[in-house]
Amino acid sequence: MTQVTEHGGGVWSLRVPIPDNPLGHTLVHVLDTDRGAVLVDTGWDDPASWVELTDGLGALGLDVREVHGVVITHHHPDHHGLSGRVREESGAWIAMHAADTAVVRRTREAEPGTWFDYLARKMAAVGAPEDHIAPLRAARAAGRVRTLPGLRSALPDREIVPGELLDLAGRRLRAVWTPGHTPGHVCLHLEEEHPAGLPGHGRLFSGDHLLPGISPHIGLYEDPDDATATDPLGDYLDSLERIGRLGVAEVLPAHQYAFADAAGRVRELLDHHEERLTGLLGLLAAPLTPWQLAERMEWNRPWDRIPYGSRNIAVSEAEAHLRRLVKLGRAEAVPGTEPVTYIAV
Repeated sequence: MTQVTEHGGGVWSLRVPIPDNPLGHTLVHVLDTDRGAVLVDTGWDDPASWVELTDGLGALGLDVREVHGVVITHHHPDHHGLSGRVREESGAWIAMHAADTAVVRRTREAEPGTWFDYLARKMAAVGAPEDHIAPLRAARAAGRVRTLPGLRSALPDREIVPGELLDLAGRRLRAVWTPGHTPGHVCLHLEEEHPAGLPGHGRLFSGDHLLPGISPHIGLYEDPDDATATDPLGDYLDSLERIGRLGVAEVLPAHQYAFADAAGRVRELLDHHEERLTGLLGLLAAPLTPWQLAERMEWNRPWDRIPYGSRNIAVSEAEAHLRRLVKLGRAEAVPGTEPVTYIAV
């Protein structure tokens, strides 16, 4: 049974499954406009996910060919994956922030094997053991690069400009740039009275930026050709404060469930990351590589039970926290170490 939730005021959410993922599904939102239905995100590019998406639209009396536009909160495959197929079926436009469009274009244009090579180099640089790096080299040699998600993601044809209203007939949907989870993540502020009269200023399609029970992954922005020392965690914390000031009545996230008290959830996440940064300083009393730090950090399971691919994500999150501590002057790289180690100051 397709699970469709009506949120009132011409807004619905469809549960679109993510294959083999503990998150379970993406909430694809459907927004009624005077020119037709607009989707906020689309779900993972998978046959079962496509069936759920089209069945969900059918339950609303819509055919996918009637979709007018697709607004993407960020480029990750559980959000942007089916956008290209929706456009092929309907002729709908696809809109995305320029920073994430650049990621999509870069990924599409990269030579086969670039990402495996990059990841192998990166894992060596952070101090990963050889038995972790070897499978990356083997996968690259075996030609498995074409199985990576996102290699053929659709290029958007419209740009989401922060602070501006999107061109949606009869609706007021304003883009709020919220980098951190990705460089071009956006939340979408529906500046309309809440249909149930909840106090506050409209509703927020929050993508992965603000979730009711999960702290989204904040790792380094991946770009093999860019050596810029970005600060994704700093970006995320600044973006959280920006969202907290909006005073929205309700948040419609891309995972879990809709919720009120956005400001309260923002405070919880700000406190969570400050506590985590403080805890990492304790771990950095002695020099550690990013890999060693990740091994010692608190995760939702012991390190030896974290799957292979998830360890790459965990190390990226450790690096993002290290970048933040270095920028704040609370940690520094130890000169002359290779792989580089970090220590609290």
